[in-house]
Amino acid sequence: MSPTTLGVIGTGMVGLGAARRAVDAGLNVVLSNSRGPETLAGLVAELGERARAATPAEAASAGDLVLASLPLAAYEKLPRAELAGKTVIDPMNYAPRTDFEIPVLDSDELTSSQMVQRHLVDARVVKALHNIGPKQLMELFRPAGASDRTALPLSGDDPDGKKEVADLLDDLGFDSVDLGTLADSWRSEPNSPLYAIPYVGRPPSGLTVREFVAWVQQAPGVPVPAAQVSELAADAVRGPAGFRM
Repeated sequence: MSPTTLGVIGTGMVGLGAARRAVDAGLNVVLSNSRGPETLAGLVAELGERARAATPAEAASAGDLVLASLPLAAYEKLPRAELAGKTVIDPMNYAPRTDFEIPVLDSDELTSSQMVQRHLVDARVVKALHNIGPKQLMELFRPAGASDRTALPLSGDDPDGKKEVADLLDDLGFDSVDLGTLADSWRSEPNSPLYAIPYVGRPPSGLTVREFVAWVQQAPGVPVPAAQVSELAADAVRGPAGFRM
């Protein structure tokens, strides 16, 4: 059964993009951020009657599924008690900096989603919606069976949680490809062949990191079928964790 309500914790580009697509697809959305529900009044008015604002704990409780779209550095702020028993979609990506490094990720001891799962011990964490930009999410959705329907990867340790997320992606207009467990989620993380580039095409050469990010955020979407997702995942070679150029 498809979910009727998506809880969203964090209203940056990823959270907002997913919320827009969910509302357009006929789902209800409960939005939250660290600044309080009152700061989301304009966004809720824009999204319409299917959206409402709440605290992160309230969004976690209300969601049939919950999108945890915080910066990875803030993952320990996710409300563990309210997320217990929930399927939690993890779109967070590691981007190491000189002032932000996580040794268990740098050593490839864990993937970032395994780390999140260890924090949300009673939830079902599924890595998804982490390798496509919000602009492409709004452009590439198609009805089921369309010849140019795009597929998105997902990874998780719980089969029921993965089925829930696959059903959600279907509602949003995308096929899904199961890459395996959270330990396998590196195959679609930053610096893998599946991260961002297939959905936008090859960027111009010589871009700085800032220019590359800006280009990806504005690039037209390129459909990526399920077979291509599977091939790119199979070809991935594990390197240093996190977004690096």
